[in-house]
Amino acid sequence: MHSRRTVLTTAAAAACAMGTGGGAVHAVASGPRAAGAADARARAARLVSRMNLEEKVGQLFVMRVYGHSATDPDPADAETNRKEMGVSNAAELVAKYHLGGIIYFGWAHNTREPHQIADLSNGIQRAAAAQRVPVPLLISTDQEHGIVARIGAPATLFPGAMALGAGRSREDARTAGRIAGEELYAMGIRQDYAPVADVNVNPANPVIGVRSFGSGPKAVARLVTAQVQGYQRAGVAATAKHFPGHGDTDTDSHVGLPYIRHTAQEWERLDAPPFRAAIEAGIDSIMTAHIVVPAFDASEDPATLSRPILTGVLRERLGFDGVVVTDSLGMQGVRTKYGDARVPVLALKAGVDQLLNPPDIAVAFASVLKAVRTGELSERAIDEKLIRIFLLKERRGLFDDPYTTHRAVERSVGTRRHLATADRIADRTTTLLVNDGGLLPLSRRAQRRLLVAGADAASPSGTGGPPTKVLAETFNQLGFTATALPTGTAPTQELIDRTVAALRTQDAAIVTTYNVTPSSSQRALVEALLGTGKPVVQVAVRNPYDIAQLTGVRAALATYSWTDVELRAAARVIAGRRDPEGKLPVPVMRADAPRSVLYPVGHGLSY
Repeated sequence: MHSRRTVLTTAAAAACAMGTGGGAVHAVASGPRAAGAADARARAARLVSRMNLEEKVGQLFVMRVYGHSATDPDPADAETNRKEMGVSNAAELVAKYHLGGIIYFGWAHNTREPHQIADLSNGIQRAAAAQRVPVPLLISTDQEHGIVARIGAPATLFPGAMALGAGRSREDARTAGRIAGEELYAMGIRQDYAPVADVNVNPANPVIGVRSFGSGPKAVARLVTAQVQGYQRAGVAATAKHFPGHGDTDTDSHVGLPYIRHTAQEWERLDAPPFRAAIEAGIDSIMTAHIVVPAFDASEDPATLSRPILTGVLRERLGFDGVVVTDSLGMQGVRTKYGDARVPVLALKAGVDQLLNPPDIAVAFASVLKAVRTGELSERAIDEKLIRIFLLKERRGLFDDPYTTHRAVERSVGTRRHLATADRIADRTTTLLVNDGGLLPLSRRAQRRLLVAGADAASPSGTGGPPTKVLAETFNQLGFTATALPTGTAPTQELIDRTVAALRTQDAAIVTTYNVTPSSSQRALVEALLGTGKPVVQVAVRNPYDIAQLTGVRAALATYSWTDVELRAAARVIAGRRDPEGKLPVPVMRADAPRSVLYPVGHGLSY
């Protein structure tokens, strides 16, 4: 890996000499604010003036690419790149389309381990430096933590948003953002598509749920502000999503086009506060939602393509002057009404700056180029978008030095101190919902032998698991004798019978549940275990609403995710090594009367 100061070629260094240096603390140079902003804008404008139209259009795109290396991906990844994008690797993709950014995914094999990620980032930046007008790329990913984590262990993984909402600590949220940002920065990633600013007021929401900090607009706004501060103090651009608010829908925009029926007044009260708070905190970028909000746009275009929403509400009403990035343009929600050739053009006309991951880059690139050449899009408007993007890149130190080192990875990623901090934060998030008769904490004398059964949902990328195994291992470390028996999210009667038989030789059962519905056989499993008369502890490992679907449970907890850090914290609570401190950040409604509250916001028992 190259050193931080010698890798830029002379030509690239000259072209990239916009910034004044990020330094070890990734800070923006100080000085008179107005003069500094004017100078930065002038530098960005000069860089834009050197670019031809194809180069300008390319800078608007942030694309996926397959493979662990910028120049030498595995043959299967190279073949996928050729099939989807007409190139073999990331370096060729940057050269062909003059890209402004790359997004990393685990499924694209970009994120095997931290040193490899750093090498990939450096390879991509070298490809950018080799262009006629060298502009460093903004490398991004979705590292929300909790159930959405593109980079797994040995990187530090923190509790997700709703768990942090249960912890109620702005300092914990800020610390999690800062440490996560430091680790991303060390791997060459300067933009994170986090935090989620959606207010999860609909328990049936299939796409947000525990990715939200909670159902209270003010509480969500406080934690969004803290996370923005944490990420950006670490030198990484934070991205509030999904504007204008994806919290009140029962449709997943990956597969359909959701409608938000809030009035303008309801939106102002429920959805706006976290985005206002993010803007006031100086957030670098905001991501659009593929949702229809008729109160703001009678055309029923999705927000990503709506000028009344992105320009009228976000730019003019809220005063946001940073970078607007689309959610993935490969999602069905944005493709329902218009074809793939029109979507990028309409997004840019609406007020978008960055076009994220179109399904076909050749089609998208050609359509934007044609729109500028025919006058549908003005080149002056494109220039303004590039200036915003370049100013963001300068703030994040990319024009000073876009590279990283193995030493930076070793110094920051997954350190013992960071991992210990994640555990401490997780200890403050586990929520004890039910503890009839003081069943918890379990006693190592009376309930030493534990059966750990239940849902073993596939763990988020690289986060360990499966849940029953992690819980059993943690209980064993805490002095119990635990056996894991995974039963899945839809156990058969045969598997339920086998689990009941296994419990007869144990002292107590821990049963994990995952989004229990009225028809779910997970209910039958819990009822059968309760029927043995043995102590049963139910642990909701995703949405905290499961308890409403279960009867007769004497001890129930919510972890808000099934990642290792949250499961270990739950085990410590069950074992009495930690007092439960989490409080519900959303209400749990009754299953038989959905308008009646079973457990209110703020509910959470302690020992």
